Amino acid sequence: MKRVIAYTLLSFALSGVASGEPVIADIHTSAKTPNAFVRTGPARGGRYEIKTATMVDLVRIAYGFDADKVVGGPNWLEMDHFDVIAKGPADSTPDSQKAALQTILEDRFKLKVHKDVRPLPTYALTVGKKLQLKEADGTEETGCKLQTSSGPAAEGGLRLTTTDASGKMTVMTLGPGMTLQYNCRNMTMAAFAGGLRGMMGAQLGPNPVIDETELKGGWNFDVKWSLGLIGPMMASQGERITVFDAVEKQLGLRLTEKQIPTPVMVVDSVNRTPTANPPEVAEALPAIPIPTEFEVADVKPTDPATRMGRFNMMPGGRVVVQGMSMRFLIGRAFNSSNNEEIVGLPKWADSERFDITAKTSTTGAAIGPMDMDAIAPMMLSLLKDRFKLTYHTEEKPVSAYSLMSAKPKMKKADAASRTYCRNGNAPAGAPPGSRVLTCQNITMAQFAERLRNASLGLGWPIADATGIEGGWDFTLVFSPNATMFNGPMVPGRAGGEGGEPIGASDPSGVVTIFQALEKQLGLKLESQKRTLPVIVIDHIEQKATEN
Repeated sequence: MKRVIAYTLLSFALSGVASGEPVIADIHTSAKTPNAFVRTGPARGGRYEIKTATMVDLVRIAYGFDADKVVGGPNWLEMDHFDVIAKGPADSTPDSQKAALQTILEDRFKLKVHKDVRPLPTYALTVGKKLQLKEADGTEETGCKLQTSSGPAAEGGLRLTTTDASGKMTVMTLGPGMTLQYNCRNMTMAAFAGGLRGMMGAQLGPNPVIDETELKGGWNFDVKWSLGLIGPMMASQGERITVFDAVEKQLGLRLTEKQIPTPVMVVDSVNRTPTANPPEVAEALPAIPIPTEFEVADVKPTDPATRMGRFNMMPGGRVVVQGMSMRFLIGRAFNSSNNEEIVGLPKWADSERFDITAKTSTTGAAIGPMDMDAIAPMMLSLLKDRFKLTYHTEEKPVSAYSLMSAKPKMKKADAASRTYCRNGNAPAGAPPGSRVLTCQNITMAQFAERLRNASLGLGWPIADATGIEGGWDFTLVFSPNATMFNGPMVPGRAGGEGGEPIGASDPSGVVTIFQALEKQLGLKLESQKRTLPVIVIDHIEQKATEN
């Protein structure tokens, strides 16, 4: 048995793993979580882990295709989630890891795929009625630079702070209408089209923009559009500009959606249940304990002059928090974004802000940059130790949403078609920040769960009370931030009970999830009393113990 293990682990390191050659791996169904997104990290000592991955995620990672370019296959391909753990020599490369994952999928799931070319949607950049670009003389520094500033915001504007993966902060001053500006110099149209999708606030989908302008040489121009932020504080920020309007009216160009032939990976067949883990898995791949507390942490009150806030999980196991309220920190400790789930907080929990710099153990360095499930127990331990937090859980009646049927207007799905709900960018003409949710062969129970997980600030799990059976196809266009920033407690009303209808007087024409469900699908969300578990804060100190 020992020799078999050595042989199968060695195969992981080979960049040319033969199809069907056995590779030892631990595969199991992922634990259910409200934030089910794929999590990967760098290989550590040859050990490679993928968590909460759908089969589409696994094929994407193994074969190097974007998720939207993995087509075909059975209807569960985007719904079931798996954890995959494999191990090889410490010097295994990304290419050898991909090859090993291909072998794992072929061996354990009996996956069969082939490459093909299919028409997929993207945007083409073309010349409009009146070109408004200036030819470059070739002496300018090539590129499009986002204009930033540390000075005060101009009248009608706001300041925005962003943080990259390294922790570097950038402060920019947004203009009226929440606009940001790019100054582009000596830019070819091919380079502008190629980089447009990655520019902040552009929201042009996963596929590259195609240059069909036929314009040669370099060009100088400035362009500005609005960020997709919508809410009470943005309502008076002036008229918002979409990227489509900006490109057409400011540059004399156009962005037109079209179908283009695109390489794809077609799933021919795959088993829903993998073959059982071999008995030697436990010996070859022992579980790595995740730390439950920080190795060291520095905690201090935020400087009152600091206006910005951030929560970053840095490479190497560092967590950097700046200017965050106690309510926010407790939410991270319980991995909850539902304020109603945590009760008994003192009034100062919203006003007192804190800075924390913490370090995990060497094992903790493997935690991914957005793995809130892993960071939660460490944050909870810190609050218990430094702020003397105590709490208990109990069942209480709460106001939670139910999905109801009004006058349904959805298309009955083909039962054999792929089941999914995918986020997309709204079409030209939609308000900035609008989102398209395209669902195929989705049940109402699945849809209710998807709504709760759509970062809409809806809080509690949504119950399916539609009484509608089977799978359905539909498209929903709405403005998620209009719901989140207004913090609705009653469907369609801002600021809780007694507030004004959300979006009723918004000149931008944004559509909340409540309005979109009723007008576009004939469904509605109703607030009803349900008994659910809540976290009750018994005690917490306002000041942390000394570092």
